[in-house]
Amino acid sequence: MDKFPAVLVTRDDATKQQSVALTAIAESELMDGDVTVAVEWSTINYKDGLAITGKSPVVRRFPMVPGIDFAGTVTASAHPDFAPGDAVILDGWGVGETHMGGYAGRARVKGDWLIKRPAAISARSAMAVGTAGYTAMLAVMALEKHGLTPARGPVVVTGAAGGVGSVAIAVLAKLGWHVIAVTGRTSEADYLKGLGAAEILERAELAGAPKPLAKERWAAGVDSVGSTTLANVLSMTRYGGAVAACGLAGGMDLPSSVAPFILRGVALLGIDSVMAPKALREAAWARIVADLDLAKLEAMTSEIALADVIGTAPDILAGKVRGRIVVKVA
Repeated sequence: MDKFPAVLVTRDDATKQQSVALTAIAESELMDGDVTVAVEWSTINYKDGLAITGKSPVVRRFPMVPGIDFAGTVTASAHPDFAPGDAVILDGWGVGETHMGGYAGRARVKGDWLIKRPAAISARSAMAVGTAGYTAMLAVMALEKHGLTPARGPVVVTGAAGGVGSVAIAVLAKLGWHVIAVTGRTSEADYLKGLGAAEILERAELAGAPKPLAKERWAAGVDSVGSTTLANVLSMTRYGGAVAACGLAGGMDLPSSVAPFILRGVALLGIDSVMAPKALREAAWARIVADLDLAKLEAMTSEIALADVIGTAPDILAGKVRGRIVVKVA
């Protein structure tokens, strides 16, 4: 029986300790689904780092192939929308958490979870975008749906040097926004300005105890950090503005008050990329093709082999990863 390489997370039932290793598995070991995909590229997102290291209980079924997204080619399908040879993308849907994911040479999934890869973007570039970049685009679209435009004032992007932040900056700058990039790594200032950031703000300025209301500084925000950072961003958002929240790198708590919402009419827009409906996903990927400079995408992207995933995962949790990392699976 032909086998293919896979990163596999297992858990000792007695100690409840998980372990992870690069191994080989067969298609018969994959989970149920009506479409089988030859995986070509995946990527490392923050959630993947949590899954591989076990720092958070992301993996909820064992054994598990992590990897919350992938791009590849359909090899077999019982789903009416897909046929062998179709180029596809998957983001979210619990893949890499409760259903075997992208860090393997094959994936078997529900066809309803897939979208066809736009012809204008390669499989590698699609994973350079990955779930982080697709989430960033959902955040931009949410701000636009709220009626915000560059004419309203600056937009702040937290976690700027990370995957969500890097793509958000590149997209927002191309759309004409004055982007304020927040980072704890001031050494990345040139990188962030190269993506389109107009200003660099040190993360420490948003790390203090939040005031109910602070000086109004921006009309909109994209936040992937949460906790105190998000609370400070909200307190500094202009009247009628909005902040799209899509991450928790700084924590799941929100030590804020109702003041920004009831005294300035600020909106907090929740961004969920995991269970987003197919039509919204397709709209987001169409916008990525239209509004993300692929040269800037390439500039923020580095590449590793599948064998390097386990060793790289802790770096994304430690804030050592800049931009996007694509994983060459096949």
